[in-house]
Amino acid sequence: MAGHEFANVTTEGNLLIVEINRPEKMNAVHPPANKELGEIFDDFAANPDLWIAIITGAGERAFCAGNDLRYQAEGGDMFQVPSGFGGLTSRYDLDKPVIAAVNGVAMGGGFEIALACDLIIAANTARFALPEPKVGLAALAGGLHRLPRQIGLKRAMGMILTGRHVMAEEGMELGFVNEVVPQAELMDTARRWAGLIAECSPMSIRASKQAVMGGLDIAGLEEALNTRFPAVGELFKSADFIEGPRAFAEKRKPNWTGR
Repeated sequence: MAGHEFANVTTEGNLLIVEINRPEKMNAVHPPANKELGEIFDDFAANPDLWIAIITGAGERAFCAGNDLRYQAEGGDMFQVPSGFGGLTSRYDLDKPVIAAVNGVAMGGGFEIALACDLIIAANTARFALPEPKVGLAALAGGLHRLPRQIGLKRAMGMILTGRHVMAEEGMELGFVNEVVPQAELMDTARRWAGLIAECSPMSIRASKQAVMGGLDIAGLEEALNTRFPAVGELFKSADFIEGPRAFAEKRKPNWTGR
């Protein structure tokens, strides 16, 4: 998966690692980068041998500083990307888990990319904000909707209406960060989380994520429980559905295929 201009992409077994690679811009992204990232995650979604992804930023200063305002100010082509900012913020049908390894500043669209991921692992130097109102904009790539859903209305409004910066430890207290570690341990920690997920059936993980995310759109608990999500049906027909109980009965580790 080589040949990318704005991202470094590597695979480690069933794990995809995507590194936004514009460190000279604090990994701020512009439409060409969003398009490239969208294509990377399109490939990830379609590849049955890739089960989990980690997204991070090049260098130690920034995960992603948001939209490249200089590119916009200089008249760069501001075309829209269907999958959204970072190829993730408008991607609503991805059943595979994505981990954000936030290695520094995650501002505006950068924070929105992280919020679109399933887990956020943060370096202790990481800093988060939705500062768009300070420059006459608004966090319209999902931040205004994902943050209240993830940490509650009043806590979210405290960030949204002030544009204030939140360090990693406070992010964990607020509830949008899963773990905070020293900068040098960030990627190993993200890989550890990915490894824990990989111990589970990929079919079960996809069914679980689809049910959770789809269920959040359903107001009534009974209706959510009775909704039949496609990935759940696929789980019941999969080899993993047979392998799991068999491995348990035989007292061995399961051999998941994700099919």
